[in-house]
Amino acid sequence: MKIRAESDTESAAVSDFVETELLRALAASNVQSENTQIVLSIRDEANAIVAGVTASTAYGWLLIKTLWVREDQRGNGLGRQLMQTVEARGRELGCHGAWLDTSSGQARAFYEAQGFETFGKLSNMPDQFPGDHRRWFMKRAL
Repeated sequence: MKIRAESDTESAAVSDFVETELLRALAASNVQSENTQIVLSIRDEANAIVAGVTASTAYGWLLIKTLWVREDQRGNGLGRQLMQTVEARGRELGCHGAWLDTSSGQARAFYEAQGFETFGKLSNMPDQFPGDHRRWFMKRAL
């Protein structure tokens, strides 16, 4: 057996497979709540995606993996609507809290306005590339 670097066309399928198998193994050995993937989108009249969020649930926590709003639609409340909807879905699935991480100061302010608080931070040192990089880990009770 040898390590194989997956091609761009195969990487999403392999990533999904590995995550599914890990969750299956964890479920067999740990008491858990619902493990569910959540994908929500907002589409325009032409059915083009203008915003979306991906999340998953495990151990009573909702993990917000990605939140994106098309640049020309920002400031219209779409991100807030998606967050409220994904959090409601998390509560329906038994989640007591939500967590996420971001490396954007603008996104951090958005999440703080949604009630998230920082519980951890990674920062590059000045001599590391890029020297000003930060990543905030944030959570909130549901």
